[in-house]
Amino acid sequence: MHAFVYKSQRKPDTYLYLREKDAFGLVPDPVRLPLGPLVFVLEVELVPGRKLARADAEVVRANLSDRGFHLQAPLSVLDPLVEGGVGDG
Repeated sequence: MHAFVYKSQRKPDTYLYLREKDAFGLVPDPVRLPLGPLVFVLEVELVPGRKLARADAEVVRANLSDRGFHLQAPLSVLDPLVEGGVGDG
């Protein structure tokens, strides 16, 4: 399965994978619009056993098959100075 990867110009470290090149119509507006302009960065073959740096390739493949797209966003980092963090108590 091929995937076409685009980088969000508005959201750092956020990538949109599409099963068809430039098929932005597959992505619902509530998902697509907050990303702002997208720049093509990579075409990749997602064969079984393929490793991706920050995503599970099987999850990406499933989302591409089911939805036509996969959104990769950075993990949230908890602030240790906020409730539940270091120094509380």
